[in-house]
Amino acid sequence: MMRRVLVITYYWPPSGGSGVQRWLKMSKYLPENGWQPVIYTADEAEYPVEDASLEKDIAPETEVIRRPIVEPYTFYKKFLGIKKGEKVKAGFINEGARKTGWKENLSVWLRGNLFIPDARCWWIRPSVKYLAEYLKEHPVDAMISTGPPHSMHLIAKALHKKFNIPWVADFRDPWTDIDFYKDLKLTRWADKKHHRLEHQVLTEATKVVTVGWDCARGLENHGAKDVAVITNGYDDSEIIDVEVGENPSFTMSHIGIIGENRNPEMFWQAISELLNNDNVHENTVETRQIASQLRIRLIGQIDNSVLDSIKRNNIEKYVEIFPYIPHNQVIEEQQKSNVLLLFVNNTPNAKGILTGKLFEYMASGRPILSIGPEDGDSSRILNETQTGITVDFHDKEKMKEIILDFYKKHQENQSITGHNELVKKYSRRNLTKEFVKILNGII
Repeated sequence: MMRRVLVITYYWPPSGGSGVQRWLKMSKYLPENGWQPVIYTADEAEYPVEDASLEKDIAPETEVIRRPIVEPYTFYKKFLGIKKGEKVKAGFINEGARKTGWKENLSVWLRGNLFIPDARCWWIRPSVKYLAEYLKEHPVDAMISTGPPHSMHLIAKALHKKFNIPWVADFRDPWTDIDFYKDLKLTRWADKKHHRLEHQVLTEATKVVTVGWDCARGLENHGAKDVAVITNGYDDSEIIDVEVGENPSFTMSHIGIIGENRNPEMFWQAISELLNNDNVHENTVETRQIASQLRIRLIGQIDNSVLDSIKRNNIEKYVEIFPYIPHNQVIEEQQKSNVLLLFVNNTPNAKGILTGKLFEYMASGRPILSIGPEDGDSSRILNETQTGITVDFHDKEKMKEIILDFYKKHQENQSITGHNELVKKYSRRNLTKEFVKILNGII
């Protein structure tokens, strides 16, 4: 008989994007490790993107409980004049007016100071009430909360106090160390409340888990003990073999959100200089040819600052921009590319940023060019698995050198690296086994 684990998560299909992937995939492989997932999630939530194709990954053994959620986005949209049916953009993406007005500033202030820890805080009390009754009739052996949104941790905290259920608090991103925390225009009172709630979660949870080593150190600095690191990963079942063929194009692709802090200004300059042969010593056969073959594909939500950088560097004709596409198509696009681009947020916590797409990039067998800290967590994994190269945010000359090297290998049909044996430890199946060890250890 399988043990039962309650997973409290805001993101669940039909939600698309990165937030849903970790626990959709973990729950997929929990049953083969002796655990039945009971998913508690929101009904009719305001997801930034939706992706019906992800429904296929829900394990048949999964019990899904959906409960109504009240979110403040109806008021938010009316206040900002966002049309009915439009989605609220994720990650402080600016796709509208380039100047931030008083309405936007006030909305951020309200979000940071009234909706603590986040805009789903109104769901905490009704969720605790509902689940308290549910658990009396349908007990579970363990409980997992995953955030952000960190309101999920507060639901679990209340249930843990009431029933003493072993509880894992899983942090996909930091709380007060998140890169946009400083932009929330917090009062001293609100800042203290955020830190107080964070400390309570970190000290009261039976176990704290996060996705990277730098984030683990940050959580320990805020009160957690012996934080376990279980990274994100890739799903074996999604690895497909796409024939790239003899296409002469040299395609570099970035898949996912590019917000203002993730905009790689120096990379666009490097591309511009390569295409225009600005330096005489770079006027080689490769630099003359690359201008006729280069395609840069940006797939996902793009901030206006990115578009401005591309225009400023006069490289618009080389860049193709696509909206969000279903996850199954994302996998195909990765493998049709010659080089995959990973842009790390240029923020104080850059070393700890470890995006979920990194692992799918690695599984695709295509080389990765990462723009970010050379001593960060992403660079650590790329070096360990020998799947890519990290170049510092400001090292324009090295960027040009690496791009030309990738292009030369493309010309010689050497750029497809194949699925690397070193990558296998990051499969979702293997990572789920590691998480199950934690569950088995706390009950």
